[in-house]
Amino acid sequence: MKRYDIVIIGGGPAGIAAAIKASASKKAILLIEREARLGGILKQCIHDGFGLSRYKEKLSGPEYAEREIEKLASSNIEIKLLTFVSKIIKTDNGYQLSLITRQGIEQIVALKLILATGCRERTGKQVAIHGTNPSGMLTAGSAQYYMNILGQMPMKRTVILGSGDIGLIMARRITLEGGTVVGVYEIKREPSGLTRNLIQCLDDFNIPLFLSKTVTRVFGHDRLSGVQVMKVDEKMTPIQGTEEYIECDSLILSVGLIPENEIAETLSVPLNQATKGPFVDQGMETLIDGIYSCGNALHVSDVADMVSETGELAAESASIENHGNRNLVQIKYNKSISYVVPSHIDFTKPLDKIICYFRSAACLTNQILKVVADGVLIKSIKYKQVRPPEMERLFVNLSNIPIPNTIEFSLEEVA
Repeated sequence: MKRYDIVIIGGGPAGIAAAIKASASKKAILLIEREARLGGILKQCIHDGFGLSRYKEKLSGPEYAEREIEKLASSNIEIKLLTFVSKIIKTDNGYQLSLITRQGIEQIVALKLILATGCRERTGKQVAIHGTNPSGMLTAGSAQYYMNILGQMPMKRTVILGSGDIGLIMARRITLEGGTVVGVYEIKREPSGLTRNLIQCLDDFNIPLFLSKTVTRVFGHDRLSGVQVMKVDEKMTPIQGTEEYIECDSLILSVGLIPENEIAETLSVPLNQATKGPFVDQGMETLIDGIYSCGNALHVSDVADMVSETGELAAESASIENHGNRNLVQIKYNKSISYVVPSHIDFTKPLDKIICYFRSAACLTNQILKVVADGVLIKSIKYKQVRPPEMERLFVNLSNIPIPNTIEFSLEEVA
């Protein structure tokens, strides 16, 4: 069996960035992708807004992917396309992988694994929409694939459920292609997408946004003919008597993303219920030595730039030889924060420039973030506003302190 120092599973922006970074180590690296082309979801994201931090300019998804792939082409990385990982077994010398390829079944051995498997969309059945299952019900990503890759327009009059970024972008896309978007319906009291997408995709095209409303039923046998929407209370429970019928031929679902971690689960990697991805340290190494997670498989990011960044962090850490047992301290946070990545700090790894990401648990104004280790303030940042859809990023330096028992992040209102 062929042996590799690092095997990267997933050829989207995180996996490509990890491969490029790992190539500098001169180790034997393999990048595995199940599709025929690298790039992941970027291939169908023809809107701009990518690369603002990584390339300091505004790129479309395919442009961003092409720049990354060009870097990869000049490296010594081995790439396997149209390849599926069917099984992984832990061995004394690393991990044995069973691959299904165009040539048949192959067995390889990897010293370390980087999981860059991305995420998938929630479906109508996962958000308790009742009724039949007619054509015309699509996830936002599927609608995007039909329009941007296949060149098909599978809708004329559309209702969009969920105000996530993909749903907002598809509202604009459908309008530009001559369709009608009746409205975007959001079950929460606040929109779920980035502010820039709310303005550029809805406000600029006069597409209405309805908050505290959701789709509860669909109608139609062969083809969708309409949907029922209802108002919801503060617990997001539909309020009886508020039913409203809307005639439409399509319902697009933008109701959240779920990190793809089936491979991680088969390897008994502990998962964080807050992110639906693995617990990781600042080097993106999971709580299982030698397994790393990055990109949207780790936690759903707002922009591809941050996805690529976590891929680089994972590859940089995986390229370094292990030096004894890890010394992990878990990060805790108060109720104003929904999660922090990394979830742990390994005090055997570099500590001077730790990149941390966090999301607030609610829309808050005039907040101060405090990072405290054993009661000692390490860092504080003031925010005029924080919103759950917009992830915050900061650097933390823990190199000048003794190993603490506790590290805590807290968001508090500025006095």
